[in-house]
Amino acid sequence: MRIAVCLLAALLTTTVAVDRSKFKTCDQASFCKRNREAASRITNGDSAISGFSGYRIDGPLSVDGKSTVRGTIRNNPNVPLYFELSAYEDGIARMRVYEKHPKRYMGPTDALIALKLATLTSQGEENGVSRFAFGEKGEIRISHDPFRVEVLHDGQPIILGNNRGFFNFEHMRSKESDDGCVPKEIPQAGAARPDTWDEEQDGKWEPPMEPNPACSGRWDESFGSHPDSKPLGPTSVGIDFSFVNSAHVYGIPEHATSLALKPTRGNGITSDPYRLYNLDVFEYELDNPMALYGSVPLMISHTPAKTSAVFWLNSAEMWIDVAEGGSAAQPQTDTHWISESGILDVFFLVGPKPADVFRQYASLTGSTSLPPMFSLGYHQCKWNYKSQVEVAEVDAGFDNADIPYDVIWLDIEHTDGKKYFTWDRGYFPEPAQMQKELAGKGRKLVTIVDPHIKRDSGYYVHQEAQNQKMYVRDKNNNEYEGSCWPGQSSWVDFLDPRGRDFWASQFAYDKYQQSSEHLFIWNDMNEPSVFSGPEVTMHKDALHVGDVEHREVHNAYGFYQHLATTEGLVKRNSGQNVRPFVLTRAFFAGSQRYSAVWTGDNAAKWDHLEIAQPMLLSLGLAGIAFSGADVGGFFNNPDAELLTRWYQAGAFHPFFRGHGHLETKRKEPFLFEEPYKSAMRDAIALRYSFLPYWYTLFAENVRNGAPPMRPLWVHYPSDTSVFAEQDEYLVGSDLLVKPVVASGVTRSRVYFPGDEAWYDFVAGGRSYAGGSAVEINAPISKILVFQRGGSIVPRKERLRRSSTQMQNDPYTLQIALDSRGEARGELYIDDERTFDHTRGVFLRRAFQFADRRLTSSAIGSNTFPAVNRVERVVVFNVQQQPSKVTLESNGETRALQFVYEPSVRKLTIRKPDVAITDDWSIVIA
Repeated sequence: MRIAVCLLAALLTTTVAVDRSKFKTCDQASFCKRNREAASRITNGDSAISGFSGYRIDGPLSVDGKSTVRGTIRNNPNVPLYFELSAYEDGIARMRVYEKHPKRYMGPTDALIALKLATLTSQGEENGVSRFAFGEKGEIRISHDPFRVEVLHDGQPIILGNNRGFFNFEHMRSKESDDGCVPKEIPQAGAARPDTWDEEQDGKWEPPMEPNPACSGRWDESFGSHPDSKPLGPTSVGIDFSFVNSAHVYGIPEHATSLALKPTRGNGITSDPYRLYNLDVFEYELDNPMALYGSVPLMISHTPAKTSAVFWLNSAEMWIDVAEGGSAAQPQTDTHWISESGILDVFFLVGPKPADVFRQYASLTGSTSLPPMFSLGYHQCKWNYKSQVEVAEVDAGFDNADIPYDVIWLDIEHTDGKKYFTWDRGYFPEPAQMQKELAGKGRKLVTIVDPHIKRDSGYYVHQEAQNQKMYVRDKNNNEYEGSCWPGQSSWVDFLDPRGRDFWASQFAYDKYQQSSEHLFIWNDMNEPSVFSGPEVTMHKDALHVGDVEHREVHNAYGFYQHLATTEGLVKRNSGQNVRPFVLTRAFFAGSQRYSAVWTGDNAAKWDHLEIAQPMLLSLGLAGIAFSGADVGGFFNNPDAELLTRWYQAGAFHPFFRGHGHLETKRKEPFLFEEPYKSAMRDAIALRYSFLPYWYTLFAENVRNGAPPMRPLWVHYPSDTSVFAEQDEYLVGSDLLVKPVVASGVTRSRVYFPGDEAWYDFVAGGRSYAGGSAVEINAPISKILVFQRGGSIVPRKERLRRSSTQMQNDPYTLQIALDSRGEARGELYIDDERTFDHTRGVFLRRAFQFADRRLTSSAIGSNTFPAVNRVERVVVFNVQQQPSKVTLESNGETRALQFVYEPSVRKLTIRKPDVAITDDWSIVIA
């Protein structure tokens, strides 16, 4: 959200860029360095790496019931590790390796939803390989000695585990025993006996020795001036996974890099691994594997034949190497996963289709909670709207320019001395009245509530947290203190259920004074950001409930905060039947159940607009479907062209918010001259017209986990030309979007996938053949968005001030016929704000066009009493002038008015005026 105070002055005169010296490389993280260097030695043929050699299944694997197999793994130190293999419904297998030690953290299981075990069938053991079947066509083969894992689907290998022998589990030990078992020096890698060496004269040649990288940083480590005491010693876990026949892998957000992950090792590449460690990184570098604000340790592989995935449930710092393997004819992607601590808890998702992987992952960590409709509209934010008067001015500016918006946001300056849950009453004298006035137009207010609490004896939240012992503790068991926006601060322990209940209680209307049901919440700085901490975050040896070290749960800290915030917003209302809205910067697997996400501190630069698409696509693939990037960039001042192009892109992102830094100029769309003002207004208006489609897509996500914003390969899985495509994308299956992301562009090349035509409905309905690539005019007023032939998309075209005012408006059905003259579509409707939909109070309608007849029918039971009607039907690709158009509904038939445009084969049917809840048909003669 913001840059540290000490850098504000620099921002005014220079371009701010990330200070890389504040953040670790793999070489500066001892556990990463020793695992990575050991992997290099193993790759180069050195099999005698301490701790890595000799892992084997010790004894037979025993079946526990119908769903789980157990055994023991040992290696040279002869410390038993416990192995479990389980099957879950929908074709998922889970492999866990752990040790039975009271200090070994078993993982952030709150990220998972209730899992349903399935049958795991033993197919016997032969030649030291045990085979087990699960799901419809899933199979796992466990090689006993050495320990290896092979995951198959329909008899074909798709994932190999420990195939390269990188598995390493650093068991708990005493420092004394560790000093005795890890050699201080090891033979120099790659050393060779000199040609002049004569063993008779010189004796037996021994390779020169070098310091053992496995020795450093095991029991203490420093980064800059920050020590890390490591009282439990080395506890890292690493393993390699290879994706068979795969040249493309995706996921493991968050990184400002390409959609298809680039290699970090091999073929002369010298790069750090992709890092997962939630950090406050302002104006991040692009095309870089360094860590950003959130982490989801899920990697998806896609080939023309199969889609599969690996998910490691682990919230500690993690590094992941990616390398090209195999051959051109049989590619393979090799990956090496290294976690600082925790256990190996891996889920194998065998697909085999993209939709199957989405559904399987959603069955583990949940799908997006259905957003309230207002949250899909446009949000206006700035650090900071400084007064109640300014809020009113901005609100009026949108109205005067006839631009809709739904939410206005207040950053930290609205508070009393940066104390959350308070107001600066000098600038915001009547917050409740302000919210009431916004609500009169169907609009909402969002305020920021970060996890750091100002250490002020007169601040009631601090007093309560201190008295009830709700804070994270330092290594000496005192309240953890650090600096953030308010100055000296402490952080609530959200890992503690008591801490989450305490936090949730702060949102009660009698606690958060002057808040109302129209106010929602923004959780920022929750990586957590600690200005005085190592890497601008919390010390790893800080302590949570149960004396769990922060290093174990770091990546889940933000998850636990927005979980608690969401619970607070639900519980504040009697009946607990109003959907919350929360935005978070930090996230982990499962965050989608509680919060929307944005991509953090981007900049007003063309390349930051360009990178927004792959970043959001990666988030969606990893379950974080409700996501967006700050429109216009957070840092710096965009010119009118860049801002306009960003609004045009943002209108087709799941979360749509304009934002800006404290020291940037105001950039609301109505402040700009023509033609930019109208182009931005048109983009926002187009977003609002498609809200029914967006809402239907999020309802689909609730059911099956499919992200609304999708890479092209999701629906064109055998088209290898789109496997790395990230400049254009799909919204659902029916809209193709190609943002303009460079200055001065007036023409853009668009690739149209598939066999069916795509229709430029914005420009009247011109069609483009599937499988073609076409240069298309893209003046500043033009949004490159196209509808797939064979689809029916619901819209609302009456421009209102907010989505709330659109609720009962009539629908337009926009139909693009395929080459057979057919099309299908769907519409989801509910009350847009409560949880009644979870009790079956909603409506789903199916639309089908075939044989020149459009029909509307119910999907399942329709229990929501929608009052909307259909006011218009637009059909593209109607080959000839109709002689008449009639409506058949409730046993009656009546003629309808229509207009046919032969130059673009477009038919517009006016005023069917039929209830959206009814079954009916429109016949074109």
